[in-house]
Amino acid sequence: MEVRVWGCRGSVAAPGPQTVKYGGNTSCVEVRLSSGQVLVLDAGTGMRPLGVEMTANGCPEIHILLSHLHLDHLQGLGFFQPLFDPNLEIHIWGPPSPVQPLSERIAMYLSPPLFPVHLDDVPARLTFHDATEDVVAIGSATMRSGKVLHQGPTVGYRIEEHGRSLAYVPDHEPSLGPSLATSEPEWMSGYDIARGADVLLHDAQYRDHEYSAHVGWGHSALADTVQFASKAGVQNLVLFHHDPYHTDDELETLLTEAREIWPWAEEQICLAKPGVHEAGRSGERQAPYTGGRDSPSP
Repeated sequence: MEVRVWGCRGSVAAPGPQTVKYGGNTSCVEVRLSSGQVLVLDAGTGMRPLGVEMTANGCPEIHILLSHLHLDHLQGLGFFQPLFDPNLEIHIWGPPSPVQPLSERIAMYLSPPLFPVHLDDVPARLTFHDATEDVVAIGSATMRSGKVLHQGPTVGYRIEEHGRSLAYVPDHEPSLGPSLATSEPEWMSGYDIARGADVLLHDAQYRDHEYSAHVGWGHSALADTVQFASKAGVQNLVLFHHDPYHTDDELETLLTEAREIWPWAEEQICLAKPGVHEAGRSGERQAPYTGGRDSPSP
């Protein structure tokens, strides 16, 4: 599979000269399968340029996988050009709700007065699916979801193709569950999705000294992200959902801090940025990190 990041900023788009390298668009990741289908992880503002490229080059089958319905993960949907092609069938997946179908929840945004076009009037043929924890085959890959700790119904996704695995957990506050330092991995929120993944894209919105002012907001402190990845046994960690107030220089400081926390995995930790990421980069499994936000670096 080929993985291309179109947006990795969190909370709100943050364009400008200080965010050029790591991008200002909100969450949107394209996963192109060897069988031709395209999976689009979230519909943030990065979805607009993705749609332009898809319109120019064509795509036989599109599946949009929404982790949750906060606006920074949804506001690009109405500007996704394939949505307005009557010849296309588009599948939209999202977290289930016991009170309202996915289509109605999305239509609360894609309708007046918040948007000029109602979801029912979109020309493409839309099919809505509740994201399931069961394995679903899409072309040459399989996909499944799992609930994670965040505000509102939220899931992470795991995609596997030809023995390679990609886990996507963009909004996640695992420290609200059992202690990451002392609990068994199986008790961590999101563990089943991330376990042993070749590549994990994971929320890393806050530096550790920033987290105390944002507990309960639904996002990870850096040390918690590193510890989660280590205990889940992932091979490559991509720091995702960059805080809108973090400049490119501050993000590179955050990356340095992450590599100091888990020095054995220095080459396996990187910052998400617009462009292609190869899922399943080769490398040795790393020694586990057993510290935490209140522990000294190893």
